[in-house]
Amino acid sequence: MLPLPGLSPVGAKKIIAQFDGGLLSSDAGVLVLREVEQRLRVAERMAACIVDPRAPEQITHTLADIICFRLLMIAGGYEDGNDANSLRVDPVFKMAHDLSPSDRHLCSQSTISRLENLPDARALLRMGRAMIDLYCESFTQVPKRITLDIDDMFDAVHGGQQLRLFNAHYDEYGFQPIVVFDGAGRFVTAVLRPARRPGGKEIRALLRRLLRTIRSHWPKTEILLRGDSHYCTPETIDFCRANGLDFIFGVAPTSTLRAHILALEAKATAMFEAAPKNGKVRRFKEFFDGAQSWSRVERIVARVEAGADGPDTRFVVTNLTTRNARRLYEDVYCRRGQAENHIKSWKTHLAADRTSCMKASANQLRLFLHAGAY
Repeated sequence: MLPLPGLSPVGAKKIIAQFDGGLLSSDAGVLVLREVEQRLRVAERMAACIVDPRAPEQITHTLADIICFRLLMIAGGYEDGNDANSLRVDPVFKMAHDLSPSDRHLCSQSTISRLENLPDARALLRMGRAMIDLYCESFTQVPKRITLDIDDMFDAVHGGQQLRLFNAHYDEYGFQPIVVFDGAGRFVTAVLRPARRPGGKEIRALLRRLLRTIRSHWPKTEILLRGDSHYCTPETIDFCRANGLDFIFGVAPTSTLRAHILALEAKATAMFEAAPKNGKVRRFKEFFDGAQSWSRVERIVARVEAGADGPDTRFVVTNLTTRNARRLYEDVYCRRGQAENHIKSWKTHLAADRTSCMKASANQLRLFLHAGAY
């Protein structure tokens, strides 16, 4: 092809523009992701959980191929399924599927949409177990102890999706999926649910499935369950004790709990007012108490902090036997905040809140797809 004539030189050097570059792509990093996928086989694991109703002799794109394409799209920053219509001809995405740039095109957006609406509840349960299997197999050796951070996130919706619910705190409709990461930032599982605080029976059912799968890999591994006050329910505490799990949860303040620390609050406030330039005063206290709905009293650790805005007190409940209350709160409980950062990264960089399908099952699959990309 002839060069484009008439371009002015720059710095006494000619500029030559030609149109013989061939098939180009700006997504070469997808080839690196391909190597990761070939090692982890995320798409293959997820596809094995779904029954394909199509006639085998008429299949062009296998379920594993479709899921792999979708995972690579999400990881590459293309969370919108409509992007498949342009990326299906991209030479790098084709090479990531062991195709040459001149081979057949990849699947279209409509094919991806049909996949998202294909799994039923049983398939999604199998997929959830497969994701936990993937988590367990990411370790080179059986760990002696793991920490599971359980939390939830708000996912705003703007349509008539199944399970959507109005949340007064956020003042809009949405979902509130429960998400579990481990202490090192590995994704474990996620469950789509309405935008309300999870109940004890709901949490217990999730933990039962989660623990069953983990124990099938690691029968003797010690597990610490860590969460905020949303997960401090009688059912959760009793489940942890019955199944040999360590736990540490935030506890919402009550008048009964506050009665234990009123004197300490007054003392900390007086210490701060006596020397405000020294900064906030932080003190700790531990005692045994419990809500009326609990089956027994539990160890409570109170953190009292006095500053210019007055006293601020937080409570946690635990069955850990660590004697130092400060270390228990600051070095064990407060590290659960890192799970919130993992959730933010998952939402910000991989658009995990792109749950715009009408069916709840399709949106649950999307959570798994974004988890696989993570």
